[in-house]
Amino acid sequence: MDFGTLSDALALARQVADLVGIFKINVQLFTAEGPDAVRKLAKLGVGVFLDLKYHDIPNTVAGAVAAAALLPGVQLLNIHATGGLEMMRAAARALAASPAPGTRPKLLGVTILTSMDREALKQVGISGSPKARVVSLARLSRRAGLDGVVASPQEVRQIRRACGRDFLTVIPGVRPAPSEQIPRRRRDDQARVATPGEAIRAGADYLVVGRPITAAPDPRAAAQAIVEEISLAMGGS
Repeated sequence: MDFGTLSDALALARQVADLVGIFKINVQLFTAEGPDAVRKLAKLGVGVFLDLKYHDIPNTVAGAVAAAALLPGVQLLNIHATGGLEMMRAAARALAASPAPGTRPKLLGVTILTSMDREALKQVGISGSPKARVVSLARLSRRAGLDGVVASPQEVRQIRRACGRDFLTVIPGVRPAPSEQIPRRRRDDQARVATPGEAIRAGADYLVVGRPITAAPDPRAAAQAIVEEISLAMGGS
């Protein structure tokens, strides 16, 4: 739901609510509309991924996570793994102690943004390949008590080997092959990508798909095509 207004987000959400498992609310929509965006999208009966990527001192992040857990319908929320072990531990403790009713949201560590390649990492002083850094941050996230990580499709198998099958992988950078429902798009800011089928076969638990649906001439048809590709990748289940 990468929109600047709640009315635009709701218009799209109502078209695809029966086709998706969760709505992702990012910093753009949350900054524009605040917690009301979570409340109103959750009323459509689909869970919410609160994608605010908290990154601050441990006490501040712990408070933010505790507040996020009280919002209705939140199933996933995330923090930057590069905030360090103590920040992640503080967030995990805050979530565990939250008085929120119902099922506790899953807490994810954002590893390396899918827009970043080796050169981009080098520019900010991080050496090595994105894959190596992602796996290292995934291990640290698991050590901190997080439920999983956000990573690119290209690192899923390595994360599985390093952290186990029960450690969640949430995968942005999903770019379906062009089709009648999903036209070819100009290269965007995603650097490490894969198709929905490739990501599922690699072992992803959740796929994050934004612009291939929201920018399609027929968003519902685009979403349906992706659902069908996922089903095929899962053996038709």
